[in-house]
Amino acid sequence: MIDLSTSGQGQEGYGLLAAQLESLFADEHDFIANAAQFSAFLFNQLADLNWAGFYLNRNEELVLGPFQGQVACTRISFDRGVCGKAAYTRETQRVVDVHEFPGHIACDSASNSELVVPLVKAGRLIGVLDLDSPTIGRFTAQDQAGIEQLAAIFLRLTDC
Repeated sequence: MIDLSTSGQGQEGYGLLAAQLESLFADEHDFIANAAQFSAFLFNQLADLNWAGFYLNRNEELVLGPFQGQVACTRISFDRGVCGKAAYTRETQRVVDVHEFPGHIACDSASNSELVVPLVKAGRLIGVLDLDSPTIGRFTAQDQAGIEQLAAIFLRLTDC
């Protein structure tokens, strides 16, 4: 497990994760298989996460997809929570303290910070990649850039 926020590795650490992810997806392009693997990969490789997974766009509503962590909300509308905002705006949401985020959905009361990356391929919103942490301020700008890079690899190597 890598704690990129305190290891001093930063982008170099994310570069190593990117190489591992490229290898993981080299021979598989199925969406469900890769989403399940990606969730497990992030959950086990990044320190201080309590949830890592996907919400998928189904008729302008987010529906729970493959994930690692505690049970989660099953459906999220685009007008609710951090995931909904990321889906609606198609912009990454990095929230230092979710309890200060208007309309936050507390699927797991242990979550205190969140990073949500919208997954857009060929102009179409596929869904969002959601990472939660029990630590306030867990996700840095460097984490955001690194996770966006990993999400781009997932989108490039996955049929969706």
